[in-house]
This record gives sequence, structure tokens and C-alpha cells, in this order.
Amino acid sequence: MPYFPAQSAAFEKLLKSLAGKRVAVIGHMRPDGDCIGSQVAFCRIARAAGIDAICVNHHAVPAYLKPFVADTPFVHENDFRHDGHEAVCTDCADLTRIGKQLAAQFPKIAGNIDHHISNDNFAETNIVLPDTAAACHMLAAFVFDLEIKIDAATARALYAGIVTDTGQFRFPSTTPEVFEIAARLLRLGASPQFTTSNLYEHDRFGRLELLRRFLSSLELHAGGRICSGDIPLGSFEATGTSKEDTEGFVDYPRCVDGVDIAVLFEEMTDGIKGSLRAKDPKYRLDLLGKKLNGGGHTLAAGFNFPKIGLAENKAEIIAIIEEHLSSIP
Repeated sequence: MPYFPAQSAAFEKLLKSLAGKRVAVIGHMRPDGDCIGSQVAFCRIARAAGIDAICVNHHAVPAYLKPFVADTPFVHENDFRHDGHEAVCTDCADLTRIGKQLAAQFPKIAGNIDHHISNDNFAETNIVLPDTAAACHMLAAFVFDLEIKIDAATARALYAGIVTDTGQFRFPSTTPEVFEIAARLLRLGASPQFTTSNLYEHDRFGRLELLRRFLSSLELHAGGRICSGDIPLGSFEATGTSKEDTEGFVDYPRCVDGVDIAVLFEEMTDGIKGSLRAKDPKYRLDLLGKKLNGGGHTLAAGFNFPKIGLAENKAEIIAIIEEHLSSIP
């Protein structure tokens, strides 16, 4: 029985519409496992169908995700030449998420494959399934529905995206269907050992020092229902790390007993970025993210405030989160 018959048909139609064209497969800024996995998978599926496809992003592929790229053509936006490419976005809730440079190059997007509830259907063809676990969940389902043959590298990329966006199969989005699709990907060459080793077992000491500092900053708000942690300006330089090293940090305050919403604050020279996590979808972090100049999923979202500082404005942001929390029955 097909997983998503209507959306799989739309995916097949999208691929056919791209035949003979040059395609840039674009993901969101500060890419995670589902972003890179879905880009790689779409690119490899397209290339196997004879489409001249390449992956391109605003930020470089994080070191821990490079093994999942394999031999897939993948470039930074500064090394990309438009040359008549059409764009397909994966795991992007809206066009701003690809960055100003790529958005300027691609005012029209041919395809949008995503699972964010806040997706605003910004492309000519929009295939959006908010109830799925990951963009890689969607693409894997399309592969099986359409009986598309994929190689082991594609299976590994899809599996990695599912693992990361389900929190290693811990989040509510982990359904029997997700396990079934994951098992089918294992039969095609994905490997739990390869995935776990590359995603979670190559920590550098500097990242652990950054994590130590983040954990020491944790604070409780709203009677213990909100837990926040900070990465102040200069933290990356002091620990020899980078922004990609914060992946997974926000899950620590999320796991504190009694906490409903977890917040990670990252201070930059030009403002504050943040990550939000919840345990229960009723807290609608996608809506909270919008209140904070961001967006995302019901259980995971982000925000961005330019031209403000952590010391001066953190309390105001916490107040908005508290107000949102108090509005939930």
C-alpha cells in the first residue's frame, strides 16, 4: 500500500518537469541532518534520472555530515554559478531560510519539498507534509511508492535525516511507518553503526568545553516550565568551535523534569539567534517562533532578532515565551 500516493505522484511529475534542465538543490541556512540528507537524496535521485543536479547552500556542510554527502556534487553559494539552473528546495519552511544571496538568484523556485507546519508554499510545485517526521521521511516514502531504485549512499543520507529529525527515534513523530521505512533503507545500504558513529561519536574536546559552558548557564523561568541556556558572544573563539558545534545542545534543557519549553540563546555580533524545543505539540512552537521573528515545527522552532544583545534583551524574549506558554490550556 502506498505511503503518500498523491504526493508521490506530484514528486514524479516534478522530476519529469526537470528533465533536460540544470537543477540546484538548496537547503536551509545552518543545515542539519535532515537538510543535508534530503538535499543529497533528491540530488542523487535526480542525477540517476538524467537530470544535471547539484547541491548548493549558504553555509558549508558541517563536518559530521560530510560522510553522508559521499560523491554528491555539493558547493557553497560563493562557488556556485547560476548558468540557467532551476531551484528545488528541501527542508525549507520559507524562502528566507536559504539566505539572501541564493534567494536573490532564485526569485522563482520550481519545487518545495518540506515537512514544516509553517511552510508558506513558496514554490511553483509545493509538496508539503507537516505530519511527517522529516523531509527524508517524505523522500524515502516517494522512493518506495514510485519504486525508484536508489544506491547505498542515497539510503544512508535518507536514514541520517530520519534519525536526526526524530531525535534517534525518540520524538512523537516516530511512528510504525517511520520504523518500517527506516528498516527498508537499512536493506538498501543504510547502517545504524555508520550513522551513529558519524553523527554522535566524533566529539572534539572544544565542543565538550562549549557544552560545559552552555550547561553552566542554564536557568529556569515560569516556575520551572521554561529552561534557557546561553552561548554568549566570543564563546566559539574561546573554545575553538563553530556554530555547527551547538547541534543538539537545546535538547539538554528540554530534558529537564517539569520543563515544557527549552530555549537556546546564541549571541552574535549582529543580534541573537535562538532555538526552541518542547515535549508536547500542544505548545505550538511554530506559532511561538513566528512571534519571535522565526518559525518551525510544533516541537522545534527557531528565531532571530537582529541588532539586539543578550544581556539587554534576553528578559524581553523570555517574557514573550512566558506569555505564549500561559495562553496554552
